[in-house]
Amino acid sequence: MSLRAWAKAGESPAARCVRGTVRALRGARVPVIRPVHGALHALHGALRGAVANLARIAWWTPMFLSRVETKAPGLRLEGGMPLVMGALRIRLGRDVRLSGASTLTGRTASADPVLEVGDNVDIGWQTTIAVGTRVVLEDNVRLAGRVFLPGYPGHPMDAADRAAGLPCTDDQVGDIVLERDVWLGTGVTVLAGVRIGRGTVVGAGSVVTKDLPAFCVAAGNPARVVRAL
Repeated sequence: MSLRAWAKAGESPAARCVRGTVRALRGARVPVIRPVHGALHALHGALRGAVANLARIAWWTPMFLSRVETKAPGLRLEGGMPLVMGALRIRLGRDVRLSGASTLTGRTASADPVLEVGDNVDIGWQTTIAVGTRVVLEDNVRLAGRVFLPGYPGHPMDAADRAAGLPCTDDQVGDIVLERDVWLGTGVTVLAGVRIGRGTVVGAGSVVTKDLPAFCVAAGNPARVVRAL
């Protein structure tokens, strides 16, 4: 430590020389030779893509499908395997695209929590779907990144019950249904018991606390209809 302090704060010519050398080494880099390094960059991308595709095909997808009740043709996992927790039943349609950085949970205290996903559905990065009883994403639904669908809160309202580690109560649990062609922007939260009508778009960061009609744009906290589509 004394040598390090001397090198960092010393005023002798030797200490200043050491500091200068360290700064030079920290900022050192090999000169860019564009044809060479461009080719290396392309090779790096190709190898990384090949390894990722091999992992997706031979590792992540078969393991994830072991938790899925349907054949899910055309399933594409992006960037790994989603975290699945609880006794959750998962049913996926055709051509579902699902981020590996997402979480799917089923309420332990519920008898049969089910996640039903239709055809041609996108589930984005860092999305969390917490199924209390049933969450339904119909055909062509789009979920952007960090969407949160909490079909159950996980904790009871009573403080003493929370402190005792008791689960949430049945009256806190509800279905979430997104009808065909719904699009949720980044960071949208849809609370339990909510149904969003066909083709509706919900703006980024909105919190949907009650049902929304079909073919509209909604935004805000709580989300309100902005205009019709």
